[in-house]
Amino acid sequence: MTGAEMVVQALKDNGVEHIFGYPGGAVLPIYDELFQQEDVQHILVRHEQGAGHAAEGYARSTGKAGVMLVTSGPGATNAVTPLQDALMDSIPLVCITGQVPTSLIGSDAFQECDTVGITRPCTKHNWLVKDVNELASIIHEAFHVATTGRPGPVVVDVPKDVQFARGVYTPPQTAPRTSYQPKVQGDLDKIKEAVALLASARQPVIYTGGGVVNSGPEASHLLRELVDLTGFPITSTLMGLGAYPASGRNWLGMLGMHGTYEANMAMHDCDVMLCIGARFDDRITGRINAFSPNSKKIHIDIDPSSINKNVRADVPIIGDVGRVLEDLVRLWRATAKADKKALHPWWEQIARWRARDSLAYRNSNDVIMPQYAIQRLYELTRDKDVYVTTEVGQHQMWAAQHFHFDKPNRWMTSGGLGTMGYGLPAALGVQIAHPDALVIDIAGDASVQMTMQEMSCAVQYDAPIKIFILNNQYMGMVRQWQQLLHGNRLSHSYTEAMPDFVLMAQAFGAHGIRCEKPGDLDDAIKEMIDVRKPVLFDCRVANLANCFPMIPSGKAHNEMLLPDEATDEAVANAIDAKGRELV
Repeated sequence: MTGAEMVVQALKDNGVEHIFGYPGGAVLPIYDELFQQEDVQHILVRHEQGAGHAAEGYARSTGKAGVMLVTSGPGATNAVTPLQDALMDSIPLVCITGQVPTSLIGSDAFQECDTVGITRPCTKHNWLVKDVNELASIIHEAFHVATTGRPGPVVVDVPKDVQFARGVYTPPQTAPRTSYQPKVQGDLDKIKEAVALLASARQPVIYTGGGVVNSGPEASHLLRELVDLTGFPITSTLMGLGAYPASGRNWLGMLGMHGTYEANMAMHDCDVMLCIGARFDDRITGRINAFSPNSKKIHIDIDPSSINKNVRADVPIIGDVGRVLEDLVRLWRATAKADKKALHPWWEQIARWRARDSLAYRNSNDVIMPQYAIQRLYELTRDKDVYVTTEVGQHQMWAAQHFHFDKPNRWMTSGGLGTMGYGLPAALGVQIAHPDALVIDIAGDASVQMTMQEMSCAVQYDAPIKIFILNNQYMGMVRQWQQLLHGNRLSHSYTEAMPDFVLMAQAFGAHGIRCEKPGDLDDAIKEMIDVRKPVLFDCRVANLANCFPMIPSGKAHNEMLLPDEATDEAVANAIDAKGRELV
């Protein structure tokens, strides 16, 4: 085969049905082979960043690797943002890049860049293929590395002469390489130690992250079983939403900077914390030396580098979340006796925290409050096969607070990198993977403009994504921090030349909707749902609404600001000089 034929055959042999890409000179042999087959569908995006985020959405919603194909030079450098995004959020992504011929590498040839050097810090691993006879085995290995252990992005850089060269195709190997064998089975003695510690807890909390979702559906089932057996309260990071149902009676809501009061207070006051597939991110911990000061911490993670990185674990367990939970549940059933009566005082305290109603807001009959918009969107779609993506900012946090998920893989958002522009192409990727589902991007008016060109892609491929824009005319989270921390000096956070999103939708060949009054909102949302084509929904919301509750930077979990306390003066008093430095 030629190298180009090998690339396409390797995609087929690894179960790839869709790839997202943009052609260029250095990948034309591969595109020529794609043209001559029908097994792998290519989705032509409008920008390489869109290809990466679409592949991320595809991967997150299916559990399979997302695949992108880009050319050399700017094609590869435009892929850096989604690669780093996928690395931080543990999304399996295989990026195939073209490269100038091997004889020209290092000569500053047209559209040349050091792709391997540039992407080394933002991938799990990358390869520059110099021998066509190694190409197929490298691609197979790339899929293996991307999807096993802690998932993440990989890059395979293929020079143009390697694509033309002929060699022998190597089918996928059944035996894994000895150099890469992630530890998936947890240490049984450590798991027994964890069970004993959990059984002794009187103020326990389970803290879950995206690792539970990444481990697969069985991990989510086992998590639910563990919660039922123990009677423990459970909370989650932004990336872990849906692993445990939001309708579950033990659910505390999301924790962290904009998490619920009850979740954050339980984390602060717990005596035993079971962390499953999360990495103690700074947006979760708050001030690290005041984080859950009196608790024993059990940390389950497949990535050894995450253990003791930010927070010291009393019982560290390295392994796949699903495998470890299977052993944990089995040992709990065999050796532990759930004393749920002993947890009554803890649940009574949690009930008092819940009574603060930390997600409350003052509604209006005159202007649409953003929280109300999310609540109505949830209520009108909860009986449908719905997937939600988001951009980044206030709307992202309101979506996490007020849109409730009972299943994993239904929530796609940029957590670690916080990439504005993620949600629209991610929704495209989700819709390609689930053509009959209702896919909604909850967006902000600033974020959505960063990758708006992918609406053209959605129209081309009849992908009826719904872009639900909470339009407040501001970069809302930037404006909120400027108000709270910088004397309300709103430096370049207001958009003075906002496009008409309805006309923009029409220009793309999509459907446009605008809603400005609370009384019209339900009918407008129903119209959005019923239209079988891409939709831009311009939902005009209160301009200056702030996102609460909030842990100010530099503060601990028990120093939250709640909506009823969040006057400008209270915020100023709550955030000390150290907090300002951290922001």
